[in-house]
Amino acid sequence: MAKNIQSLERAAAMLRLLAGGERRLGLSDIASTLGLAKGTAHGILRTLQAEGFVEQEAASGRYQLGAELLRLGNSYLDVHELRARALVWTDDLARSSGESVHLGVLHLKGVLIVHHVFRPDDSRQVLEVGAMQPLHSTALGKVLSAYDPVAHSEVLEIEREAFTPRTTTEPVAFESLLDMTRARGWAADVEETWEGVASVAAPIHDRRRMPVGAVAVTGAVERLCPAGELRGELVAAVRDCARAVSRDLGAGRF
Repeated sequence: MAKNIQSLERAAAMLRLLAGGERRLGLSDIASTLGLAKGTAHGILRTLQAEGFVEQEAASGRYQLGAELLRLGNSYLDVHELRARALVWTDDLARSSGESVHLGVLHLKGVLIVHHVFRPDDSRQVLEVGAMQPLHSTALGKVLSAYDPVAHSEVLEIEREAFTPRTTTEPVAFESLLDMTRARGWAADVEETWEGVASVAAPIHDRRRMPVGAVAVTGAVERLCPAGELRGELVAAVRDCARAVSRDLGAGRF
């Protein structure tokens, strides 16, 4: 037990070391600073690297903090705070669009719905809070995959199932889709996950300008895409909502 605790303490010391100073350090620097043998330091770094907590720069061989730590840091922002900040804006979006609104976050290689505003009519609807959606086909998932490095690595690892003939599954085409998402600031899902259903989503950022979630409007294809393309005012409304929530989280202007 003592040996395991010592290993954890050494790993924590390495992460703290990489979090400060030059941010990128070589094996010799890390070992000498922490008073460890090179073999010991290298073994711990390999474990941290395998778990995504540390990355090694190919050109220099130096180590730096990995994307998994970004994900853990983002999780410090309580999902309840994200939901609380989004309540007013998502309600307004549902009223103005006349459609359902979903708030989603990355969870277990998918999208977890943490808030759902019903479409403002008298139709029968089912609350989807707690439901999981796929990363590769939904508008929420594409946004998270485009902006969150952890989601991006996860979506490339999973099996990208073709839910409909429109689903993009091939790696190169999918990467192009994410490039387009980053370039325009939003993502679409037009019958790529469910036949007859369309969605448009935009990213939400925190005070560090890190992606912490996404907001989407979802509805029937004939309402969201009456002329064969997503309504421009709907895309603008979703992006405005995402920016408003981001500002409330301290992200400033985007």
